[in-house]
Amino acid sequence: MLTYILMQIEVSGAEAQTMVDGVIPEEKTIPIMDLITQGGVGGMLIMFTLFVLSIIAVYIFIERFIAIRNGAKEDVDFMNKIKEHIRQGNLKEATTLCKQTDYPVARMIEKGVSRIGKPLSDIGVAIENTGKLELYKLEKNLATLATISGAAPMIGFLGTVIGMILAFHQMASAGGNIDVEMLAEGIYTAMVTTVAGLVVGIMAFIGYNMLVARVEKVVFLLEARSTEFLDILHEPAH
Repeated sequence: MLTYILMQIEVSGAEAQTMVDGVIPEEKTIPIMDLITQGGVGGMLIMFTLFVLSIIAVYIFIERFIAIRNGAKEDVDFMNKIKEHIRQGNLKEATTLCKQTDYPVARMIEKGVSRIGKPLSDIGVAIENTGKLELYKLEKNLATLATISGAAPMIGFLGTVIGMILAFHQMASAGGNIDVEMLAEGIYTAMVTTVAGLVVGIMAFIGYNMLVARVEKVVFLLEARSTEFLDILHEPAH
């Protein structure tokens, strides 16, 4: 504690002497682009890779968000109309209604309507397989987004390691004449790749989890409508 206080007194004294001499220390800032370009070919390649991954992640998120949102849409009266057509034996009208309603639920029910007359177990399997196919379509490219969320930080760390290796190589090449300023800039450059990798990874991770949560809602909707459809087929037997 005493040592810390003495160090503070020495620093304060040095600053006061600087002010007395009329010399104000200049704060040096390094533009972000300079940090990137000073990292050499390896650093620029890492940053370019992270930039490309960020573009891909944003594209996948927007495209899948729209697709999943459309997949969760449903006509409120759709199942009531299907129920009425089946009760009246108008299977053709039920099929036409399903084709006119371009939603995953409608395509799943259409498969069930086309199997009416067969055992309920066969109808259930057909609906389940169609539901899995619709789910597969909704989950398209989500694995890529998850991969980016994990790979981007690792690529950033790779850039950091490359930057540190170059910094230590400069120290070894300089011998006893080590330029601290040059070494500090090299370390700054190495840190930039880590920050960039973490930013891209965090963005992709949050986007992936948001999309997965929305897909789960669609899964629950498909399961509910498939159960409702099978219940409709059970009714004439009572």
